[in-house]
Amino acid sequence: MINETFVLRNNVYMSVEPFKQMNDRLLVGFTTRKDGYSMEPYSSLNLGLHVHDNDEEVIANREKLANELQIALANWVFSEQVHGSNIKKVSKKDCGAGTHELTNAILDTDGLYTNDKNVLLASLYADCVPLYFYSPTYNIVGLAHAGWKGTVGGIGPKMVQRWTEDEQIPLEAIYVAIGPSISKEKYEVDDFVISKVKDVVTNHHHLLYEEVKPNKYLLDLKELNKQLLIRVGIKEEHIFVSNYCTYKESDLFFSYRREQQTGRMMSFIGRT
Repeated sequence: MINETFVLRNNVYMSVEPFKQMNDRLLVGFTTRKDGYSMEPYSSLNLGLHVHDNDEEVIANREKLANELQIALANWVFSEQVHGSNIKKVSKKDCGAGTHELTNAILDTDGLYTNDKNVLLASLYADCVPLYFYSPTYNIVGLAHAGWKGTVGGIGPKMVQRWTEDEQIPLEAIYVAIGPSISKEKYEVDDFVISKVKDVVTNHHHLLYEEVKPNKYLLDLKELNKQLLIRVGIKEEHIFVSNYCTYKESDLFFSYRREQQTGRMMSFIGRT
């Protein structure tokens, strides 16, 4: 792919190259569906415990990735993703949350950030937009899970607000990557969703969605997240957007829209 931000390092994951160029010791990337242990319909590197896959195989997949990244599963942090816009700062004391069972994940949270070393933030996907946040100057990292609900709920701007207000990080020191997710041409939504989009964006409609038939629109969730981040002051040149579509790249990614019952990829970021 031309000018692709996310680059395959091996069959298991792709790295976020602009972030790696800022800090080669940064662990940051997005997993594929390849080279795991799960059986159909979750074949094969399913990292989600919540999709009715065999838990032992999911944990084996997570251990495989932990070995690839050379950071123990005990250092990972998962949240209970609810398609909301709640954000929580985590630290080393939260390590292990959600790694082996759903019940001890960080509750009711779709965004995580930390300034501790050796904490791997993790979030799960099968079409929604993964957002990555990094400030190399201030040694802080974050992840946000942005489906349409989280997007219009402002999870991206809320992360920026937490960093600028609570952590005193200037806007010009923040970088964001927008990862593989469903593309505009494959993401059909209805009037209700578009009404929520119109509530948060008053311009750039021609970029964000197009009506294809009555009560049916194609929505560009990546571009919507980008525009919301620009609106709160993130420099456009500090936002890196993947071209990958999880729906179209069936050999690389799981897609809920394409398959319904399927596995989950994982976004991850952490400083070592």
